Amino acid sequence: MMHKLLPLVLIVSLFTACVEDQPTSKKIVQKPEKVVDVPVFNGDSAYQYVADQVAFGPRVPNTLPHSECAVYLQEKLASFGAEVIVQEAVVSAFDGTPLNMKNIIGQFAPEKKKRVLLYAHWDTRPFADKDSVRVSEPIDGANDGGSGVGVLLEVARIIQSQPTDVGIDIIFFDTEDYGTPEWDDSGAYTDWCLGSQYWAANKHKPGYRAKYGILLDMVGAENAIFNKEGTSMALSPNVVNKVWKAAHKLGHTDLFRETVTPQTIDDNFFVTQGAGIPSANIVHYHVNVLPMGYGSFHHTHQDNMDIISKDVLGKVGQTVLEVIYHE
Repeated sequence: MMHKLLPLVLIVSLFTACVEDQPTSKKIVQKPEKVVDVPVFNGDSAYQYVADQVAFGPRVPNTLPHSECAVYLQEKLASFGAEVIVQEAVVSAFDGTPLNMKNIIGQFAPEKKKRVLLYAHWDTRPFADKDSVRVSEPIDGANDGGSGVGVLLEVARIIQSQPTDVGIDIIFFDTEDYGTPEWDDSGAYTDWCLGSQYWAANKHKPGYRAKYGILLDMVGAENAIFNKEGTSMALSPNVVNKVWKAAHKLGHTDLFRETVTPQTIDDNFFVTQGAGIPSANIVHYHVNVLPMGYGSFHHTHQDNMDIISKDVLGKVGQTVLEVIYHE
């Protein structure tokens, strides 16, 4: 389901006045740019965190690998100095299946009022509905699920050793990828992103606010392309442009493109619309390359460690650090 936004029309009245004296010229003094020591992101470390998740097996809700990986994520965040909150609930899948959901939240410097939210989903697809083999079996989800979490775990490790000036919250949303399968055309957009929908209505702290958010979804594949995602551009263009400006400053124009994708449904939609936190979505999505969409590996068994690139993980992670350390 796509959402169209009505443009804002600004009516400006112009007035002219005659003055006898010429305006006094003023010298504009530009404030020097703040010098920031941005840490170096370790792509090898992020890659290992992805591999650690995949080693548990597909992280499908209501399964043992899902439960085991949840403990791993909680312990990792805690070991990096975060205050960890696990938000548990039972949500209903598209087919009525009750799903035991766990949103895993790590708070850094929770006492700070100015905050930035970084998030990804950690669950994996329960079936390979875009594949031609083993269609009913769950996928590894190395990229779709594992990559965003891997980058954010490395960000968490870095924040522990070099704190940011603002508070950082990292959320690993659950039950994002249990939406209606390809063979069922009766689904609704609310079948997806159940964890972020729940959180938007039941935040981990009453009245929680963040200046903005950044979603990392499928950010580790070799030859990735990150075009500007359409929903982000419709709802939060300033945040998207902030992230892309940082990426281009670092020289990552090969990854972060200027083309705008169609509007999509992802966690950022519900965080922005439901929780009021404007967000940018960094997501692998082809527009000018056929087939258009999320890539040939999407929701197939090809989404395994063979497609994960340390270089891509590193560039995405360094971009995130560039943004948050300049706040």
